[in-house]
Amino acid sequence: LLAERTNLAGVRHILLVLSGKGGVGKSTLSTELALALRNAGKRVGILDVDLCGPSIPRMLRVQDSAVHQCDSGWVPVFVGQDKAIALMSIGFLLERPDDAVVWRGPKKNALIKQFVTDVAWGDLDFLIVDTPPGTSDEHISTVEALRPHQLLGAILVTTPQ
Repeated sequence: LLAERTNLAGVRHILLVLSGKGGVGKSTLSTELALALRNAGKRVGILDVDLCGPSIPRMLRVQDSAVHQCDSGWVPVFVGQDKAIALMSIGFLLERPDDAVVWRGPKKNALIKQFVTDVAWGDLDFLIVDTPPGTSDEHISTVEALRPHQLLGAILVTTPQ
């Protein structure tokens, strides 16, 4: 529990981005929101917990980046010349960006918990959490792992139909 408090202690607001189905633009909205907040002078992080479809590294053109270790855990990938967006995604942990992730629930849940507890986010104004489509185990794991921290809220992405 000490590591959890330490690694998210500098994060002021946490926002979940979710939807009931795939293909509605969660990752696009997460990316655009992060860019808009950065342009407003905020320090922003994106936690991509869409384990089977990690698209944010590609959207931000950092898909060839690697994650490194530090004393307090994983160092997120910093995006852009100003390094104002910190990003953590399973996309950085795969040998090839298009590799499929075929895992059962417990392994996915353990990685989500590790993303929440073991990433050295530093000081952020906003942490945007991009979730997978639907209402799966991953959502429950994410919310449970973030429970000790003050969630600002959730953005529910829908389509007109």
